Amino acid sequence: MSGNQTTTGPEVAPTEALPAEAEAAGTTTRRRVLIVEDNETARKQIQVFLEIEPGLAVDTAANGSEALKALDEKPYSVIVTDLKMPRVDGLQLLEEVQKRRLPADVIITTGFGTVEQAVQAMRLGAVDFLTKPINLEHLKLVVHRALRERALQDEVAALREKLHELYAFHTILSKSPRMHGVFELISHVAPTISTVLIFGETGTGKELVARAVHEASPRKGNPFVAVNCAALPESLLESELFGHEKGAFTSAVGQRKGRFELAHGGTIFLDEIGEIPLAMQAKLLRVLQERRFERVGGTQTVEADVRVIAATNRDLLKLAKDGKFREDLYYRLNVVKIDLPPLHERQEDIPLLAMHFAQKFSRPGAPPKVISPEAMELLLQHRWPGNIRELENAIERATVTSRDEMIRPENLPAEILKPNRPKPQLPVDLSRPLTDQLNELTAAFEERYLRRALKRTRGHIGRTARLTGLSRRTITDKIALYQIDKTEFKKED
Repeated sequence: MSGNQTTTGPEVAPTEALPAEAEAAGTTTRRRVLIVEDNETARKQIQVFLEIEPGLAVDTAANGSEALKALDEKPYSVIVTDLKMPRVDGLQLLEEVQKRRLPADVIITTGFGTVEQAVQAMRLGAVDFLTKPINLEHLKLVVHRALRERALQDEVAALREKLHELYAFHTILSKSPRMHGVFELISHVAPTISTVLIFGETGTGKELVARAVHEASPRKGNPFVAVNCAALPESLLESELFGHEKGAFTSAVGQRKGRFELAHGGTIFLDEIGEIPLAMQAKLLRVLQERRFERVGGTQTVEADVRVIAATNRDLLKLAKDGKFREDLYYRLNVVKIDLPPLHERQEDIPLLAMHFAQKFSRPGAPPKVISPEAMELLLQHRWPGNIRELENAIERATVTSRDEMIRPENLPAEILKPNRPKPQLPVDLSRPLTDQLNELTAAFEERYLRRALKRTRGHIGRTARLTGLSRRTITDKIALYQIDKTEFKKED
């Protein structure tokens, strides 16, 4: 916070130049400053003093209400506002700037400043708090600093926008070649009416892909209705999907349209399709084949002009072979299949997505938190079993817990700081008897154990026997069995 510097009048000495980027740009990219002050003399004095600066346009407002109207009409880089004003005061104006997420830095001035007011202004997002009478030279320095920081933030915002243009497909961000293959497939299938099946682990963004198919299709302006089949109990699923008539069951006090009917002309997204009970699968298959259905308790046939997109994280073909999913329904759904790779197979996307989420969870009016190289390294090393959803939650937590503009390792969740090592996968060969494979695994472990013990005892048979609890004879026999050379352990320091 700036110190109290007073003066009896404007010190109109030779002025310091504006930031080089503004001067070089000339009047074509003039930065605008808004002075909000209810004292007409002070307002005019500040305006005249700042207007001397090249590349700077200065407007004024007599109160907060006039300032809000000016903000509706023009973009401003910096707002210098008095704290105490009638109707809308400086803090209320600052809150409105933050609420609208306007790209403007706010400097508060007051003749009755207190530490509490200064702290409150800074918490609301003010870049500085100056007490009156204002030292105009000092005010100019503060404005210059705000303009330089704003120019940097604008540059970062432009770069982020460019990143989105390069790597965004509708609402999906990715630099991964595999995901770009997914984008291309979406572009091909979207204009058709073909049913789409999306397969991917939990948290990979299956609903985002479904929405992208819808938004890229001729049905874009019509409803997109999402149904989580796993979240609905079996007793309500049919009513939710197809609706019901009045009196169809005890609580059916009136007619109710189902999700298929609500999606008429658009797209219905059936998430977790593998969780639908077998009895319901038969009814769903009929709807997919005939594009018509009856509400529960009704006899009137309802036409369903609906594009169906389903998603699952389970192997539907295996479920079909196990008798838990209808094979004919599987082939009806699997017209076009989109496979989404897990996040750990899209490592190049982790920095891109992390920066996107840092921007998403930044405070209104504040620049996004920067992710330190050490924190980014931890993000790249993590396996992300929860995929993009887990990464989003991790960055949200880090943004909230970070005390400054930087996200550091200590701001990340514990499971990222201390990752669990994956357990080694034991090979399974169903073409060979279990006893044979168990004997091989036991022998392999026994040899490793014995070598570790011999290393500890420097190849001494007696000490190895005591350490392992085996007899000297057994140790000698196993050394011969596994063809272990004891001398290699005796040579070690």
